[in-house]
Amino acid sequence: MIKCVIVDDEILALQYLKLLCEQLDGVEVVRAFNDPEKFLAEKDKIAFNLCILDIEMPGINGLQLANLLTDIPIIFSTAYKDFAVDAFDLEAVDYLIKPIQKERLEKALKKILKKHHLQSEAEILNITLNSEKGKSIISIDDIFYITVSDFDSRDKIIHFKNSTKLVLKNISFEKLSEMLPKQHFCRVNKKEILAMSCVNYFTNDEIVSKIEVDDKLKFFSLGSHFKHDFVSKL
Repeated sequence: MIKCVIVDDEILALQYLKLLCEQLDGVEVVRAFNDPEKFLAEKDKIAFNLCILDIEMPGINGLQLANLLTDIPIIFSTAYKDFAVDAFDLEAVDYLIKPIQKERLEKALKKILKKHHLQSEAEILNITLNSEKGKSIISIDDIFYITVSDFDSRDKIIHFKNSTKLVLKNISFEKLSEMLPKQHFCRVNKKEILAMSCVNYFTNDEIVSKIEVDDKLKFFSLGSHFKHDFVSKL
């Protein structure tokens, strides 16, 4: 699934592009912004793997925004041909001239799938995250659960199956959920993400894991807002 964010200061252009995207299979528009500054303020809270950017916008333009998006494929959408060289210098996937046709957008999205090889969940074995120790390569199979740090809610703590821990620096649950294989991990309450392989059994509001902590099986509360997702993954 391509999870797309669109940024365009022209409301009609934004609505039209959103409508086009929603007509294509495998594409979900997770957010649409007509204010680039607002997108910049909220981007780290959003799980997305594609950004479609207008170029000429007030405050901060699309080329400047693209420079701030690391490891996110970019498609530029603009009424002008003048910025094409700059766009491809930024390794943009494509450069679309308005008015955009559905077939042209579909072609650009196929380039993303081909060029960037969006991984299937089965292929994800390791993830790299910023931790208290620097860049840490973490094996997905070793994770037991992830919780919010008691000292700083911006930080998260990975609890491994072997009882060790690692502090992740300044990362949201939304970003973690984007990186982790979705069928293998589930947010079970406001403060915890649990590896589904560690689930033993559950009740209406509680999960019992297969792993002991302090000689007792570890329990997790199951929040009402997260129950449907949890049960569907079982």
